[in-house]
Amino acid sequence: MENFETFAIRTQTERTQFDEHSTPLYLTSSFIFQDAEDMRASFAEEKSKNLYSRFSNPNVTEFTDKIAKMEGAEAGYAFATGMAAIYSTFATLLNAGDHIVSCQSVFGSTHTLFTKYFPKWNIETTYFKAEDAENVEKYIQPNTKILYLETPTNPAIEVLDLEFFGQIAKKHNLIFIVDNCFATPYLQQPIKYGADIVVHSATKLIDGQGRVLGGVAVGREDLIREIYLFARNTGPAMSPFNAWVLSKSLETLAIRVEKHCENALKVAEFLESHPNVELVKYPFLPSHPSYEVAKKQMKLGGNIVAFEIKGGIEGGRNFLDNIKMCSLSANLGDTRTIVTHPASTTHSKLSDEERNEVGITAGLVRCSVGLENVEDVIADLKQALD
Repeated sequence: MENFETFAIRTQTERTQFDEHSTPLYLTSSFIFQDAEDMRASFAEEKSKNLYSRFSNPNVTEFTDKIAKMEGAEAGYAFATGMAAIYSTFATLLNAGDHIVSCQSVFGSTHTLFTKYFPKWNIETTYFKAEDAENVEKYIQPNTKILYLETPTNPAIEVLDLEFFGQIAKKHNLIFIVDNCFATPYLQQPIKYGADIVVHSATKLIDGQGRVLGGVAVGREDLIREIYLFARNTGPAMSPFNAWVLSKSLETLAIRVEKHCENALKVAEFLESHPNVELVKYPFLPSHPSYEVAKKQMKLGGNIVAFEIKGGIEGGRNFLDNIKMCSLSANLGDTRTIVTHPASTTHSKLSDEERNEVGITAGLVRCSVGLENVEDVIADLKQALD
């Protein structure tokens, strides 16, 4: 099985004696052993066996195996949430005194980890701006251990050149970590460009229907082994039920994302033509500053469109108050189109100065384009803008 859609559907747990066609739910906290030797050998890891669902579970393993195959990774571990995946990955790999170099445009909770919590353990972060990416080497210090970025970024939809950063990480012997949430493994695989670890919030497009939370980290086997040991002892494991839902979601990821992207491009083109819109950012619009990079490393442009409404904060508020069909929510990657005002929601903990630094202006709106008929989505956006 070499094709994405096929192994997304056909990668399953071993069938039980009941010959089920679809993987059953394994809602169990623990597993039994045949005798004392079986138990000893299992805990000594001389044999591969499920011991306890905080460590591993058949449903979670199936989901993780699929993501690892999709990303071209050697191994993976699944978490309760995307932020659990990000925190656990950093907490595993960093020691007091280490340093992170990160793109400045990152998810609000990731920014909070970097600026509020990690400094308590003497772990510092230096940010670089996306437009200054070519000069990233000047931020690398002797104690820098991790190079981290999102692409496309949340919510400014900046696109960073994975091949360039992979070469920088290799040159300086850094662990290169990429948040691939917005693209999904269907649209891009950062490991091809040198990423050591790829993280996802599976809550978004991987689930695709706004049902469950989840996160996953995949990558080099030696690094994932350390992350697994950290998670095994600290307990951020994904639940078997959520893993079962997410594994089923992966069966339709390719076909869903194709339609999301088709709709999003049409929405972006409409917004670019509207007189009340100042600016539109979508990776596959020729007007995007990193259009050529996006075309090089992404199959399609994703489902997130960012746009700046004329009239600043009042213009943004008026737009949201006049939306009729689209949902007002902080989530994204749903079947339903969602509009979000990052300055007052997902990035509200940042100061005005910090928001401006990462391109989150007062009138910026993030639109997660869903799977409705795109003409209905455009009609709702149009009446709210008008």
